[in-house]
Amino acid sequence: MNYILAHRGLFWSVSDAQIARISDTLLVETILNYGNLEDVKALFALLDTQEVARILRTTTTARSRHNYFPEVLNFFNLYFNRHAPIHTV
Repeated sequence: MNYILAHRGLFWSVSDAQIARISDTLLVETILNYGNLEDVKALFALLDTQEVARILRTTTTARSRHNYFPEVLNFFNLYFNRHAPIHTV
């Protein structure tokens, strides 16, 4: 929550009344789409890399429409395929 309040400009689409109830899904989407490198590093400190990868993958594969920019989605899919692969048993 402290991160969100300190970077309120990233969350311009969220009303003041809803800012305390931002989901992890919206947090990941907003930071990956609009954040800079320092914001992404902070995201990985808040949620580990595996969790961010899981959120991105479930959000983009479970729905045919999502709000990720194509370039952002491509980059982070490549990144997570290398650094947070899906292990199946």
